[in-house]
Amino acid sequence: MGQRTPLYDQHLALGAKMVDFGGWDMPLHYGSQVEEHHQVRRDCGVFDVSHMTVVDVAGPDATAYLQRLLANDVSRLVQVGKALYTAMLNERGGVVDDLIVYLTEWGYRLVVNASTRDKDIAWMQALTEGFTVEVKERPELAMLAIQGPHARAKTAELVDQGRAALIQELKPFNGRAAGDWFIGRTGYTGEDGLEIILPAEQAPDFLSELVGAGIPPIGLGARDTLRLEAGLNLYGQDMNEDVSPLQANMGWTVAWDPAERDFVGRTALEAQKAQSDLPKLVGLVLEERGVLRAHQPVRVNGVGDGEITSGSFSPTLGKAIALARVPASTGDRAEVEIRGKWYPVRVVQPTFVRHGKVLV
Repeated sequence: MGQRTPLYDQHLALGAKMVDFGGWDMPLHYGSQVEEHHQVRRDCGVFDVSHMTVVDVAGPDATAYLQRLLANDVSRLVQVGKALYTAMLNERGGVVDDLIVYLTEWGYRLVVNASTRDKDIAWMQALTEGFTVEVKERPELAMLAIQGPHARAKTAELVDQGRAALIQELKPFNGRAAGDWFIGRTGYTGEDGLEIILPAEQAPDFLSELVGAGIPPIGLGARDTLRLEAGLNLYGQDMNEDVSPLQANMGWTVAWDPAERDFVGRTALEAQKAQSDLPKLVGLVLEERGVLRAHQPVRVNGVGDGEITSGSFSPTLGKAIALARVPASTGDRAEVEIRGKWYPVRVVQPTFVRHGKVLV
């Protein structure tokens, strides 16, 4: 038996098919994974993401500590509520984990991945040496993600006036406290929406309100196809401790200035940046029938070989799509090996769908 979120019993009552995900018993779907995917694209749905790890960082050296820990620079967060997407790196420049960090009234709030919780906390604690800073995990909190074009409007109708006003005024990639809730206009689907962190004991009643108002629960299966269509990386597949942000289409999350900021992994990244042949992460579209999956070989005639990191059928496009790490000089065509046969694929920018619009 894996770890369970406060909503485990409700998932069962709602008919969820439960699976292991990073040591957690989580809902894969509640009937039709494809229909759940379309529901989020056209309207909205709610995900239980309480397995994610919330960590608060505070103290006199909180900013300096995070400037050392993270590849992006938290000094860019000049207003309470602003958020950054970034990564923690090891000295080789590999990704320890990717995360979101918010500037709050009390310091900073980080949301990191579930499957990397133990190593993340250990890494963060190890790097506190020399800093006057408190790193506090918040296991008493749960987290719900309401995603889709109607997510904010429908959620605002269910909460009190103060929280409704905050939901309406929040700008993208911002998050602020509302009483004992923390509401972020963030997500992992390529659609507008909210991620709400709240006391665990309040989560079951709030989920019931959402479902009762016609916002259906969505499982991890649709979450994966939604994030893949949006070109969003999955830790452990598209990047890991042996893959740097520069090899994972995450170069934009690295703040090189100021030059004197010595974040962990900087020296290794600078050496990689000087290379002209560094592999890159691209999108693939299979025009024929078939399914693209992680670890399938990719070849580019006259250039070299690569590998799919994430792949699936895209319900929005009606085709198989993938993210793949390929040679730097790869053009707009390649081939993928599926069950011993090579199939042609289009090479595209690794964002297939955003805000319901097909981009490839």
